[in-house]
Formats: sequence, C-alpha cells, structure tokens
Amino acid sequence: MSDPISPPQLPAKRPRKGPANASISPAAANAAAASFKALTSKLDYLPAGDIEKIRQAYKFADEAHLGQLRNSGEPYITHPIAVAAQCADWKLDAQALMAALLHDALEDCGVTKVELIERFGSQVADLVDGLTKLDKLHFTTREENQAESFRKMLLAMARDVRVILIKLADRSHNMRTLADVSREKWGRISSETLDIYAPIAHRLGLNQIYRELQDLSFAYLYPWRNAILAKAVEKSRSRRRDLIQKVHRELEAAFATAGIAIRIAGREKSVYSIYRKMLQKHLSFAQVTDIYGFRLIVPSLLDCYTALGTLHQLYKPVPGRFKDHIAIAKLNGYQSLHTTLVGPSGVNIEFQLRTESMHLVAESGVAAHWLYKARNPEAANSERLGNQWLQSLLDIQRETGDAAEFWDHVKVDLYPDAVYVFTPKSQILSLPRGATVVDFAYAIHSNVGDRTMAARINGEQVPLRTELKNGDVVEVVTAPLSSPNPAWLSFVRTGRARSKIRHHLKTLAHAESESFGKKLLAQALRAEGIERFPEDDPAHQVVWERLLRFSGNRSRSELLIDIGLGKRIATIVAKRLVTLLSEETGEKPDALLLTRERFTAQDSLAQGVVTLDGSENASVHYSSCCRPIPGDAIVGYLGRGEGLVVHTAECPVASKLQAKDSERFIAVDWADEPVRPFEVQVLASVVNGKGVLARVAAALANAEADITHIDMGQDGAQDATDLRFVIAVRDRAHLDVALRNLRRTASVLRAERT
Repeated sequence: MSDPISPPQLPAKRPRKGPANASISPAAANAAAASFKALTSKLDYLPAGDIEKIRQAYKFADEAHLGQLRNSGEPYITHPIAVAAQCADWKLDAQALMAALLHDALEDCGVTKVELIERFGSQVADLVDGLTKLDKLHFTTREENQAESFRKMLLAMARDVRVILIKLADRSHNMRTLADVSREKWGRISSETLDIYAPIAHRLGLNQIYRELQDLSFAYLYPWRNAILAKAVEKSRSRRRDLIQKVHRELEAAFATAGIAIRIAGREKSVYSIYRKMLQKHLSFAQVTDIYGFRLIVPSLLDCYTALGTLHQLYKPVPGRFKDHIAIAKLNGYQSLHTTLVGPSGVNIEFQLRTESMHLVAESGVAAHWLYKARNPEAANSERLGNQWLQSLLDIQRETGDAAEFWDHVKVDLYPDAVYVFTPKSQILSLPRGATVVDFAYAIHSNVGDRTMAARINGEQVPLRTELKNGDVVEVVTAPLSSPNPAWLSFVRTGRARSKIRHHLKTLAHAESESFGKKLLAQALRAEGIERFPEDDPAHQVVWERLLRFSGNRSRSELLIDIGLGKRIATIVAKRLVTLLSEETGEKPDALLLTRERFTAQDSLAQGVVTLDGSENASVHYSSCCRPIPGDAIVGYLGRGEGLVVHTAECPVASKLQAKDSERFIAVDWADEPVRPFEVQVLASVVNGKGVLARVAAALANAEADITHIDMGQDGAQDATDLRFVIAVRDRAHLDVALRNLRRTASVLRAERT
C-alpha cells in the first residue's frame, strides 16, 4: 500500500528557478538548456565529422519538436538533449547519440521512418524505431500497450544493444523530471520503472542507473518512508563522520607502508536498498550495519589480493563475510572482492577491492565496452571488460540476427529467478522459475485454477505440467465441472497454487467424508432399529447437542466427517444416539426392523450393506495389497483417519486386521454397474526372445485392458523371465478374457493374477 501522495523528498533535486537565480531569466535558462552547447562539452571523444552529424540530428529534432513544451514549461528538445548527454557519458558512438536526439520524433512529430533513413541512414532509423511506442496499434488496456512496447523494445535490442541503453537514459531523465507530471501518473510510472527498467539496468551491470531508478521510484511510490529514511541516513552520516575520516587516514598510512597505490572512495547504501533490506530481514534502521563502506581501486588484479592481505592485517575480518566475485563474477559481469572487517570502536565496515577496469564494469556494465574503447582506442582486449552475458548477446546479433532466438536467451538470463509470460491479452505475469501452466492459472484467479482442464502455449496444446518459458503466451481452457487433481501438487511451484489445490481437495474430501459418514451412521441406526435418520432440525436440536458433548466434536458436520474417516465407530455413536432419541423425543427402536437387520446381517440382501461403484473418491480406498475388482468377495475396514479401506475377503492383511480389530469391519458389496475400471496385478512368465514384450502388450490391448505399470525385475536376461503388469479391467470377467489372451500368446508359459 502506497504512502499518502505528497511531494517526495528526492535523492537529487534539480535546480529550481526563483529569486536565487534572479539574474537569469526563465526564457534565457530555457534557451540555454535547449541549445546544442549543453551537449558539445561531452563529445570530445568523437571525431569532428561525427560531431557534425550529431549537430544535424539536433537541428532536425529541434525543428520537429518546435513549439512543443514539457510539463515543466521547458522546450521539449531539452529532453532529447538530456538523453543524449547521458549516452555521451557512457561514450556511445555517434549513431546512438543521433538516435537519442531523434528518439521521440517518430512518435510525437509525425516524422516517418523513411524520412529518417534518407537523412541519417538505416541504422539510426532502426534505433529510433526500436524506441518508439506502438501508438499505431489499438489495444483494449494499458497493460497490453505496455507489454507490447516492452516486447518490441527487447526485440529491437536483439538487433542492436544500444537500444536498451538509450531507453534507460530516456527513462532516467523522465524519472528525474517526474515531479512535473500529474500526480495520478506517479504510481504507474514508478511501479513500471521499479518492476521492468531497474532490473534490466541491473542485469546489464548499469549499477549507477539501477540505483538511481530504484531511489527515484521509491521516492514517488513511498514519499514519507523515503523522507524518514533519508533523514535517518543523514543523521547517521554526521554521527559517523569522525569514524570514516579515521578509517580513511589509517588506510592511506597502511597502504603507503605496503607500497600499494590505491584510490579510496566511500560507498553509501542507497535509501531503497536500506528499505528493502529492512523489509526482507525484518530489521530496524539501527540494525542495518552496512550503510557505509569503502571502495579501494588498485592498479592490477594481483594488487586486489595483496591489498586484501594488507586490510586483514589492519582490521580483523568478520567470519563468513568474505566473497570473491573476481574469481566467480556475477551474472552481469560485476567483479570485486568483498570483505567485512571490524573497524574502530567495534563497528563493522564493508570493503570492496577492484581494479579501474572492474570499477568501470561495476558502475557502467554494458556501457563499459564503449567507455573502455574511448579511453583506450588501441586496446584489442577491450571486450574482456564486457560480461559473458553481453558477449553472448552480441554474438547472437552478429552470427544469426534471429530475434526470436535472442528473445528466449535474453528473457531467461535477464530475470534468472523469475519467468515472465503473457496472457492472451498481452498482460505480463511474473512467476518463479520452473512454474507450470497450473501455477499460471492460479496466478490469474483461483476459480480459473480450480476449473483448469487444458492449456495452450503459443497456440499449441500442451500438458498441464509443462514448465513455462520467458515470453510464452499462455491460454488456459476451463470447464465448469473440472476440479483440481491431487497429482498437481507434485509439480506446481507457487505457494498460491499449492495452498488453493490443497484447500479445494480438503473441502472436497470433507464433503465426501461427511456424506459417507452419514451413510454409515444411518446403516448403524437401522441395525439398532431406527428407520428414520434424525435430521438437523429444531425437533432434534437437543439430541444433536447432547451427542456432540458426548463425542467432543464441535459440529454435526465434524462428527459425520470423523465417522466417514474412521476416526469414530458408527455403531458406538448409533447406540448413544438411540438412547438420546428415546430420552428427548420418545423415539423407540422398531422391533420388526431390529429383528430383520440382526438376522440378515450376513445375508447379501441386508439393507445395511455399503455398495461401491468406484465414484467414492477420497472417502473410499481400494487396497494395493490385494487390488479388489468387481466380482471379488470384499470386506470393508474403517481405518483410523483413512476412511473406508476395501480388501478382498481372502486378503491376508485383512485377515490379520479382522483378528485384532473386528469392530472396524463393515459389510460392503459391489454396485451392479461400476462407473470406472479397477487396477489388478497380473504375472506373465515368458520365454525370452525378440518381440516378446510387444506380443504380450498386444494381447492385453486386444482384450481392451489398459497397462498402467510394467515391472521386469532386476535380474539379467535368462531363458525365462517373469513380467509383472498392473492392468485396468472392468470386472473379473474382463480379467478372465485378458488372462486367456495372454495364455494363448506364443512364448507365454503361464499367466495368472497375483
């Protein structure tokens, strides 16, 4: 939930016009900001010919935006100039700077791409086109527009990585001037920046831009929190000024003695980083110990490790707080040694050690490729400053130019801990790595997840357990009668999906167990001579209240569920219920019914028998030790908390249970028409030979018996082998057909049920 909207305290404020600048008129200030001179001071790394081309692009953009003003009242051209200036700080080439100046010309000024190609060449035009929003397409929601713009930007980045650098410079300047935009847009723009552009900057190693985008977004999303934390940091800075100066002096003395040339720079944790750490680790501001630190820039790689030894001699290291990001660089190419030491007054201080080239990559990431070439034009190994991920992007561009291949690659690595997929309406959803279609369905809505029947990814039918990839367009097919499958719990990744599935199954199991418990209690009441089951009505309210006090259950529903799950014996509850009915309502057992039930208890016509047809789901389990099928003589055991467990009458497991727990057995029988097939195990002894398994499988298929499992054992090849199948059959007659087919098959020595 956002803080109340109010003017945020920004990390870096732009100078405002007012009495302090009374000598400069607003018109003059605007003219100065809009002039090309604001940019030329940063172009000294380019040849004169390139600077002239950039000047021509500036003139074209200035004419195209003539008369347009920004929300602040400044000429619109000040924005393209600021974007180009940021790109010049990264030492990008002339084409990128021209595109930065022209990046809004296609969208806002009616300039065509053909016109840009004629004036400035196809590469500049392609860069500008990659940056242009999709204003010509019609979308039903803002989310679609955002998703498609994001997709197009990254696909343009596949053709030229400079697109994303210009886009980040553009977003940075827009965030710096967001105070001039209407307040209702602050939340949307800041959230988009925090969710999309800041992670891209981080993945590209543009840490300076990354931190600035985070802090600016935080300042507009949570202005009060930002202001409070900024004041706390300022107070902490003033309190620790003496400590920092002392450490600085001791460092200079120690490294002078060791003969290592170093450049010492302070490092202060950004306000948003402090806020996020407090939030994630449930810390107070006082508990965040790494707000301040030091960066030591040394001449060479070897000096990094030598300087580390000098540091550890000066201050004691904190165990477990050393990280070598030089030997194992981060995914975005960041390299440094990190160590936390116990400084003066027992204060923990973090130190980062790196070379000048590592520092370039740490702050500028992908832009360090151009920065280093600008500083060292002769350096043949400048590409080593680029990280492995960036190099792979450039290789794909150079070797394949395949935008789709690039799209898959960049999305997987851009968010290593997340998968970003699209709905059919082009909304972006973020899911954990390894998330499946079912996770996606529950992320949309719990009702969609519960009713999921099938799915299509990028237009193709896929299984529900399919893992999603970045950029997938996922469509979920639902059906009103569909419900969650317990098997989904084995592959879903998100906590939301898992909890929703479990809740639904638990609710379903309770409903089935309650119905089954009522059936068992009604059967037990009939055995006690009560024909009519007492409903939950005013006439029987006192009866149920007294019964619940006797059983210890909170509700009638809970009692019936316990009976259905076998936690309570129906006959014991029935006897107590008969007594209560007699005392409270005067209902007496029917002598005729009582006699009939007791004398026909072992008869197949007994009305108390529970009939089974396979539709019972969670309330009835068919034991895997004997695998009963319709036609078998069966018994039912009310397992404690398991519901009704069905065994064959000859099952040795059931015989042992009956000997020590006979009161938990109830009469069960098969329905005339079971609604599903049942699994049974079959043993086939065969003579080894080529094609034997295929012939055996074909014999079972001809009998219309589905094979659900095959076990060939662990023994090596012998003259004869036992094959164990689990097959699904309708009843005993169907099983007999399957066994006959097996016995008639060549190479089968014997076939029997096990």
